[in-house]
Amino acid sequence: MWPRGSPTGRASVRGVEIRPVRTEEFTELGDLTVDAYAGIGHLDDDGEYEAELRDVAGRASGAVVLVAVDGDRVAGGVTYVPDRASPYAEFDAEHAAGIRMLAVHPERQGQGVGEALMRECLTRARAEGRREVILHSTPQMAAAHRLYDRLGFGRDPNLDWWPTAGIELLGFRCHLAADR
Repeated sequence: MWPRGSPTGRASVRGVEIRPVRTEEFTELGDLTVDAYAGIGHLDDDGEYEAELRDVAGRASGAVVLVAVDGDRVAGGVTYVPDRASPYAEFDAEHAAGIRMLAVHPERQGQGVGEALMRECLTRARAEGRREVILHSTPQMAAAHRLYDRLGFGRDPNLDWWPTAGIELLGFRCHLAADR
């Protein structure tokens, strides 16, 4: 059972605090992310992608890893890629940011945790003067696609790619208004 409310008194969304991941949360977030991706069949046979998902410390050194925390438990996480110089960038647009590895604990799915994480990424991109945010998703992730649509992302087939045989990634792009 998940506790409600923010024990720290900091700003929260639906009882969930969104903030950068802490070192002591690396393992919990790595496990959660691997479990989420395994649950939808998105791990490769050689274990390479699983290792990347589990390596929260590596992601935090090359991008911004955010967590949604409810009480003392990690409810979800996402990797915000601030620019194309990041080793986690899957884009080369000069004024873009990216979102990768969004994962929400199964008990918290459908409660706004993923949306809160996504909104924080969009807020950061706007604050940094980015003109667009790019992300990739598999065709099977229909619920995620509905969330992206609600947040202003549109499909962009020009961004589609196949990182390995049998894995298709669909591109999505959100143009950020300069006045937001």
